[in-house]
Amino acid sequence: MPYFQSIHCDVFAPRIGTGNPLAVILNADSLSAENMQAIASWMNLAETTFIVKPSSAEADYQVRIFTTQKEIAFAGHPSIGSAHVLLSQGLRPKTAGLLIQECAAGLLPIRYQPDQPNNTLSVRVPSSKLLRYADNTDTLFTHILASSAFTDVTPALVEGGRRWWLAELQSEQAVRQFVPDSFAIKQLAEQTQSLGLCIFARRQAPETGLVVRAFPLGVGIFEDPASGAANAAIAAYLQETGQLKTLGNRYLVSQGREMGRDAVLSLEIDAHHDVWVGGDCQNVIEGRLQWPE
Repeated sequence: MPYFQSIHCDVFAPRIGTGNPLAVILNADSLSAENMQAIASWMNLAETTFIVKPSSAEADYQVRIFTTQKEIAFAGHPSIGSAHVLLSQGLRPKTAGLLIQECAAGLLPIRYQPDQPNNTLSVRVPSSKLLRYADNTDTLFTHILASSAFTDVTPALVEGGRRWWLAELQSEQAVRQFVPDSFAIKQLAEQTQSLGLCIFARRQAPETGLVVRAFPLGVGIFEDPASGAANAAIAAYLQETGQLKTLGNRYLVSQGREMGRDAVLSLEIDAHHDVWVGGDCQNVIEGRLQWPE
């Protein structure tokens, strides 16, 4: 029975136990897609990644990303975590300080800082677009959020590798104390082919940046402790609606505290209006995965 090196890391984690877990399976070229899916389902994490040889000469590696239910083109925390694991295992990129990840969403650059102990990384995410604003036909919102909870910016459906409903609430306290109606959010996700709902607010002084909570009930996850793709979608949404003026092009996000984590994500919108999401990672478990062909 073949063995594969398996490393579990904590992504967007200033310290172990505060971020979003990820399983990374190395040298997985011999695994079929069916076995990859079976392993990801057994791991029972939000995502499991499999590192295989790249098909592009420009790429440093190729990653395949699986939820417990299906393979997906891109997600933020699997991209950051996989890059971190490969660097920790001695990968030498073609360009110092820059990894090129090949995935189903294309070739994506990942910046890293070799002088940082945790290899702080950031990935340029696929472009997001605002599909539509919520309107009177979206009656499920009345079961999820009262209209008085929103800011002046109307909730919207945004797509950028993953599709999310986004809503800015009036205060950090409103986000932290929010009690989700999981049935209504799941219905909304299913009816709009989205992951679910992501809510956020500006943090209260002396803190800066955003507080975020994400409920991807469309893929069976009640709450995500740290979502790179959701936060990238929020950044693109704020940029498109002109709301970055009071926040700035670089800011930090607090996520996961309500579920016993304390993740920190860094967001940057560069001069080309591209969104980068990043953070620290920690290796937690290293071992061998035994799986029959």
